[in-house]
Amino acid sequence: MAEIVRDLLSFLDASPTPYHAVAETLRRLENAGYRRVREQDAWDVEAGDRCYVTRGGSIIAFEIGHAELCDAGFRIIGSHTDSPNLRLKPRPDVRSHGYRQLAVEPYGGVLLHTWLDRDLGLAGRVSLAAGDEPRSVLVDMRRPIARVPSLAIHLSRELHSDGLKLNAQTHLPPVLGLETCTELGALLAEELEAQGEEAVDAEDVLGFDLMFYDLQPAAIAGVGGDFIHSARLDNLESCHAGLSALLSAAESGESPFTRVLVLYDHEEVGSRSAHGAAGPFLLDVLDRITILTSEGDPEARSRALAKSWMISADMAHAVHPNYADRHESGHRPMIGGGPVIKINASQSYATEADTAALFASLCRRCDVPYQHFVARSDLGCGSTIGPITAARIGIRTVDVGSPMLSMHSCREMAGAADVEPMIRVLNAYFLPE
Repeated sequence: MAEIVRDLLSFLDASPTPYHAVAETLRRLENAGYRRVREQDAWDVEAGDRCYVTRGGSIIAFEIGHAELCDAGFRIIGSHTDSPNLRLKPRPDVRSHGYRQLAVEPYGGVLLHTWLDRDLGLAGRVSLAAGDEPRSVLVDMRRPIARVPSLAIHLSRELHSDGLKLNAQTHLPPVLGLETCTELGALLAEELEAQGEEAVDAEDVLGFDLMFYDLQPAAIAGVGGDFIHSARLDNLESCHAGLSALLSAAESGESPFTRVLVLYDHEEVGSRSAHGAAGPFLLDVLDRITILTSEGDPEARSRALAKSWMISADMAHAVHPNYADRHESGHRPMIGGGPVIKINASQSYATEADTAALFASLCRRCDVPYQHFVARSDLGCGSTIGPITAARIGIRTVDVGSPMLSMHSCREMAGAADVEPMIRVLNAYFLPE
């Protein structure tokens, strides 16, 4: 257990943004013998081939099964690479009362107060001028370049009576330095040159997708080492679990069905993008696999999807010891209690009886205990890529996740003992019975 937990910590620390998560994922895939295919190229794939394709902050890896696709179908695991954070606006440089700051906007459902008084790095992708078409490079300023300072209690006496109220426009711009410090364009140019890019000027920076992140590394925590404390557990822990399961299954030999891992960007803001779950990315890839392996059968895709399953893996709400009343009685997942099957009658989760039964049977097969989560009837419910993908592709889907606390905080909390069981169950899903 300790080894796989340490591997998760390494994955988390290597992935401060969705783009870095994709880079770390493809690095691991290539080390395991997967080859890259590009969307703009013609593909040449056959049974047994292991490939991956990227689109922005999303990646799909697949291994072509050895049985006829319309008979064996796809086994898909889906997760998302993005997490709530603070992202830079297009022209972020701000001078205010002697300080240099950067204008930001919240991405996703951020717990804003958790971003106060933290050492923040800045990372993402930068588009640079390069002839006819800009080129994109990753950047990671892995040092404390910024901070969102809280207001002293002496100047906010009403805090005790009214609570902390943050305005996303006026209270969140991080302090970068005093007003004489370097502007962002020049700072990026310096950083990229330090990373090995040649002769970058501030004027070469034509665009960027940059976000702040907490520099404190992921850690095993608690007196008995029961917990993992880290940024971006939601949902990089699930990405790591799906990837680990796929790589382990690949070592176990050939499969009759086609194994697929899809890690999407933009789940935290609704998935409505070219590379989010509401876009065509997964269906495009499944179509190409079907066309290339089914010898022109016009019904192949429909038949294959009817034989397919998807596990949507996204972190779940563990019962909070100080707010246990926020949970439905009888549906209070515990950290350390095993994977959670998530259910919502209004289809915010895609789980139905047959798909819940599939996951439960996998847990029994692996001797792994499992739990259930359903929201209180008088409280709202979050959602996942599960119902979006199920509706777009028409595939049987179950929503599951490992239990955690502090979801959407700058720094979250999960169970060390939950890492290996989830991987074991997902690995069993990828293996023939």
